[in-house]
Order: sequence, then C-alpha cells, then structure tokens
Amino acid sequence: MPQDSDHGQTIAAQGSRIDAYVDRYAARAAGMVASEVRALFAVASRPEVVSLAGGMPYVTALPLDTVGELVADLVARRGPVALQYGSGQGDPHLREQICDVMRMEGIEANSDDVVVTVGSQQALDLITRIFIDPGDVVLAEGPSYVGALGTFSAYQAKVVHIAMDAEGIIPESLAQTIYALKTAGSPIKFLYTIPTFQNPAGVTLNTARRQQVLDICQRAGVLIVEDNPYGMLGFDGEPMRALRADNADGVVYLGSFSKTLAPGFRVGWALAPHAIRDKLVLAMESAVLSHSSFTQLAVGQYLATQPWREQIKSFQVLYRERRDAMISSLEALMPADVTWTRPSGGFFVWATLPEGLDSKALLPRAVSERVAFVPGTGFYADGGGARHMRLSYCYPEPDRIREGVRRLAGVIEQELRLRDTFGTGSSPDHIGVDTPGPDLA
Repeated sequence: MPQDSDHGQTIAAQGSRIDAYVDRYAARAAGMVASEVRALFAVASRPEVVSLAGGMPYVTALPLDTVGELVADLVARRGPVALQYGSGQGDPHLREQICDVMRMEGIEANSDDVVVTVGSQQALDLITRIFIDPGDVVLAEGPSYVGALGTFSAYQAKVVHIAMDAEGIIPESLAQTIYALKTAGSPIKFLYTIPTFQNPAGVTLNTARRQQVLDICQRAGVLIVEDNPYGMLGFDGEPMRALRADNADGVVYLGSFSKTLAPGFRVGWALAPHAIRDKLVLAMESAVLSHSSFTQLAVGQYLATQPWREQIKSFQVLYRERRDAMISSLEALMPADVTWTRPSGGFFVWATLPEGLDSKALLPRAVSERVAFVPGTGFYADGGGARHMRLSYCYPEPDRIREGVRRLAGVIEQELRLRDTFGTGSSPDHIGVDTPGPDLA
C-alpha cells in the first residue's frame, strides 16, 4: 500500500533521533548532559588503573563491625520507628546532635534552624530551587565544585567565577565583580563558596579574608552559601572558624556526614535563617515527602554511642599521610613547569600544566598509561581550566599514589616533548557544565 509521504517523513525524522522526547523536555533540561569524561572513567575504574580522580572517602578505615552491630541494634530496638516515615525537617534529636558538631567550628545554632537533607548535595539543590530564576547570577569560586555547577546549570543560573589564589577568594575580585554586576542590573542571588580545603583547589580562605568576604557580601546584600564538607579534616590544629559563626543572618551553612562518617548514609544538612529554613522544609517535602528515618537514626546512634571525634582524628592522620605521599611524589617526579597547590586538609591537589598542554586532551592518553585524574574544565562554568587537573589522594594507598604520580609524570613529559616538536596544539572545545558522577565529585 502506498505510504503517505508526510507521514513517512515524520516516522523517518522520529526514527533518526536518539531521544524521541527531545522536543518535549523543559528548557532547563538542555544543560543536563553527561560528559565524555564520565564515559572514559568506566575504563579508568579497572583495578590496574591508579585513579587519582575520585573524591571517595576511605570508609574502610571505619570500625565496620561496630557500625554493623549498631545498625542491627537499631532495627532490633527501634525498627518500627526507623522504618517508618519521618519528619520533613529531620529527626529532632539528630538536629540537636548536628548543632553539637557545628559547635566545633564556632557555630552556635538552634536545632529548629537545621534541615536534614539527603547529603549536602540535596541541600544545595533545594537552596538553588528556592532562589534561582533562569538568568539569575550565582557567584562561585573559580574553580568550583563540579556538583554545584551542575545544579546551577540545571536551574539555568548564570555562574560568574571569582578569582582565587593560594589563600582562597580574592576579596578585591569579589567586590569588583559585585559592583560590575549590580551596575549592569544583573541580579545576584548568592555567593557559593567552599572556604575550607576547597574542592577542587584544596586551598583555604584565610582568617583575615573570611571577615572581608563577610563584610563585602553584607554591604552588598548578597547571601553566602557556605559548603563545608571537609572542614573537620584539617591536618594541623583545630577546625577553622566557619563563616556562619560570624553571621547568622547572612549565611546558609551546608554540612555533611559523608566525609566524617560515610557517604552511603546520605545524611547532610542545611543551617539557615528562619525564613529560608521554612522554604527549605517545604521544598524538601515536595521533593521526597520524607527522607530516610533509618539512616538519620543510624547516624544519631553512631554520634551518641561511638567516639566520633577520635574517628575524625584517625581520618585526619590517614589523609595527611596520603597528602604527604602525593606532594612528595609531585616534587620528586613532575617536570619543572608543573605547579600545584599544597592543601592543609581535605582530599584534593589542584595541578597546573605548562603552556600548550590541555588536561582534557591528556586524559585518554593518561588512562592508556593506567592513571586517571579529573580535567580542570569540569570545574568552570565558562570553559576555563584547560591547563588544570584535580588530583585526589583520599582513596588510594600511599604506594599507589606514588605509582600513579610516576605514571602521570611520564605522560606529561611525553606531551611536552610533542609540544616542543610540533608546537602548541589547539584546545578541545568545552561548552557548558559536565554532569559529575558521585565517584568524581
């Protein structure tokens, strides 16, 4: 039977699409794309590859037998409560315990202002949802956490990066950027910052600059969203005083148990001024109705019965040893023109390649030599970061870190020889924000 030509063209057009729903998605879904880097890490996860990429905590250092007994006891004694729906704001007792944890960073807070979330990533999503209209400006360090950039992109925010150096955000750059945006009539909704052991750069905002950043934002009426997953994991001295400790009304503080206990529990929180707190609870309930009572009560029981401060100290010792292994290996093995940050806590080193080298182009060659890292472009919303890479020391054993750096140094040396022979190559295009996997964030 002859086929109607228009109908046939419609079927052909639909059949040629990878996604038949491409014309039906909301506009904000257009930026929700996974990068080719994520696909490459399916290969990089093989055991023969040394991964300096993932930001995964070393949970094997936990007393797993004790945690298992704690969970079993929770089900035996409080199963009907632990396995039931819970409050949208979070378990009241856990919120009180979270206030005790934050007190270590100088924060005095009321548990009524704490909202428990499914990891701090959900807290970030909720904050963005209640504040951002398409085209609104979010200020963020350059580079910034890839998971945050993905969230901002999903809500169609315009990310404007603020310059950093070895001491964190440069206050003059922050003030100048705010002035320029306000003069241009661009609405700034908040400054997103990881001031302590920043992901990916590993740098920490110094004490003097913390007060300057608070003062600049307060004068300009700019809310600060302080993300602090690594603050307890310093290698020298007591935890830094949080920004929220010195401004209760102008800072939303995001915290997490993913790095100090275990990411599998997926328990984080937001501490917010009262009005913002109310919006967060409503947004939380619309997103998940009620999150896991079980994991909240498990974390609460761990805090109540286990020496969690001592466990954090053991993590500090473990990560310090791995940081030292990475820094000493970089010093011994890297070509002279490669530079890097020297973190005093957290998980990450931020390395800068010599002129003419591109980290994203380098990655497939590195994986072929059985070492992996995260290219710097994923940490910028504007396509920057081509000469940078994030190196993570939190998960591999020290000997594996040294071997990984040795392999990476060899790849960079080979690229330098190619550059010197053939000249500077063009950088691959990078538009938009790479959507991270949890093992890369």
